[in-house]
Amino acid sequence: MPTRTDSPDGLLILDKPSGWTSHDVVARVRRLAGTRRVGHAGTLDPMATGVLVLGLNRATKLLTFLVGCDKTYEATIRLGESTVTDDAEGSVTASADASGLSASDIGTAIAGLSGDIRQVPSSVSAIKVDGQRAYARVRGGDEVKLAARPVRVSSFDVLARRDVGECVDLDVRVAVSSGTYVRALARDLGTALGVGGHLTALRRTTVGRFTLDLATALDSLDPDALPVIAMAQAAREQFPVRELTDDEARKLRYGQKLAPADPVADPVAAIGPGKDLVAMLDQSGAVPRSHVVFPAR
Repeated sequence: MPTRTDSPDGLLILDKPSGWTSHDVVARVRRLAGTRRVGHAGTLDPMATGVLVLGLNRATKLLTFLVGCDKTYEATIRLGESTVTDDAEGSVTASADASGLSASDIGTAIAGLSGDIRQVPSSVSAIKVDGQRAYARVRGGDEVKLAARPVRVSSFDVLARRDVGECVDLDVRVAVSSGTYVRALARDLGTALGVGGHLTALRRTTVGRFTLDLATALDSLDPDALPVIAMAQAAREQFPVRELTDDEARKLRYGQKLAPADPVADPVAAIGPGKDLVAMLDQSGAVPRSHVVFPAR
């Protein structure tokens, strides 16, 4: 693929359509932007829609710091059916009558899945097991058991309930830490209620401070006017900022140390006088150090 000389640096906030993998979206944007240097800050399953943050060119190095941002989702959980994939794309493995569940029953089970919890990811997640993605091993007929990991569910709210025969559909909104699987929340909610559960719809509404209001539909992208957020602006919106002098910016780019500053939460965006993102810093200790330095373009 020939690289366009005017291919921009920065973040592109997309509203991913259903049926596309995150890799499909990256491939499309590579062609539109005329560069192979495109990555994303956290995958979405093919059935899911919503906020997908892409980094172009130099901004691919910024994605490392965005992957860990908290996220919010709106989802539909079906209680009364379990599936092999914990979502609607897998075959049903068990069913039970969920029509008698009360709001109190559901609220109690949700409370047990809120706050700091340990979650076993879905067996068809992208986590690697012995060098192979878990979902690939499952599709190959292997039984995959993943270890529980700590996650945080900051909020888990029921927006609406619909009875569908013996099943119950819950529209929910959740705010979670990075690494939390909403499919696994649906599975575990069904398990806690004794009826099984799976996810039937998922829409990511925020990644950190990037919201759907900023997202552009994939099919409306104009290759000559991509709505790219400049790296310095994107960093200002997400992280604490250290304003640099020309001399400090030059020092960082030559691998020299900066003068100590008041410790703040890691990471810190170091921005030069020309409104250029120079580096991402670890300023949590006595002496600031660089996580990554962005060369001048």
